[in-house]
Amino acid sequence: MMHRARFGCGALIGAAALALTVMTPATAASSAAVSAPIAQGLAGPLQFAVGAEGNLVVAQDFLAALTVVDPHDGRKDVVSRPGKEIAGAAVTDGYIVFTAGSGEGGPPAATLERRRDGDGVQQLADLYQFEKNNNPDRNVTYGFRPALAPSCAKQWPTKEAGPPTYKGVVDSHAYSVDVAHSGYFVADAAGNDILRVPTNGGTPTVVSVLPAQPLKITQQIANGAHMPQCVVGKTYYFEPVPTDVGMGNDGLLYVSSLPGGPEDPSLGARGSVFRVNPATGAATKLAGGLAGATNVAVTPTGAVYATELFSGTVSRIANGHATPIAHLKDAAAVEYAKGKLYVSWNVFDNGKISTISI
Repeated sequence: MMHRARFGCGALIGAAALALTVMTPATAASSAAVSAPIAQGLAGPLQFAVGAEGNLVVAQDFLAALTVVDPHDGRKDVVSRPGKEIAGAAVTDGYIVFTAGSGEGGPPAATLERRRDGDGVQQLADLYQFEKNNNPDRNVTYGFRPALAPSCAKQWPTKEAGPPTYKGVVDSHAYSVDVAHSGYFVADAAGNDILRVPTNGGTPTVVSVLPAQPLKITQQIANGAHMPQCVVGKTYYFEPVPTDVGMGNDGLLYVSSLPGGPEDPSLGARGSVFRVNPATGAATKLAGGLAGATNVAVTPTGAVYATELFSGTVSRIANGHATPIAHLKDAAAVEYAKGKLYVSWNVFDNGKISTISI
């Protein structure tokens, strides 16, 4: 059943883990060479970064730990927040930059922080407070456009699915961060926006509010989700739920989107990859129809890759389409470094990271 996506990807992935593990394929033959795991035994490696020396900085979402995996020195947790959440991770100039939240059931919280050995942890921005003060998608209409007739709206299962039409609510789930000369870019999965935070911290600014994602309700969808007959043929606009952001060498941002509602595959492949102009906020869809777009990576030459969690696929995005290059069970995050893609997979069990030659 559809509902308001007041949560970002971490919460929804945790809730859907069992179903997704059953529905996604095991590691399969691929057209690109996939390495043996270079790291494993990770608890929910939903986001990670690759350091200059080849070390990995992994946000273990299910442990709420930020872990450095060094190929020579082993691994160590450098930040631990039991019962809370650590999501996005990036590295720059000796710093580890990460997003943190309250975790399941805690009071609302979302922050951008950074850490450097010897300096401790510094909070750069209170992202939830910014959301509370500004609610950038407050004027966006989600749900049915145009609004349902009163007689139809009365049949809508509001208790299970939320109101049939509503404006953007106050909520923040800072899920990903990337580094650029102009500051840190954050994908807020619950706020439905991309934010910029100054390099030395301070008040965020809104780069872009991603467009609501439409879905025409077919008879099959209505039957499967127990919707009233009167909504068949109408269009429901889901919250976009940005799950990752990265800047390309062209100065543009690349964003993956896992639309709100039932984030499992029950309504089909609805994920997308957008290109966002940080100067204007304009978002251009590069490809849709992805089966759970949870991460995106851009090479120096401009090649774009995305993970599709629900199909266990790493795909190249080109000419408006997603073309699979490798299949890995529960593939969640992808980064480009040192001429290769780094991919986290099997993230609901013994989480692993492998490389893919491209």
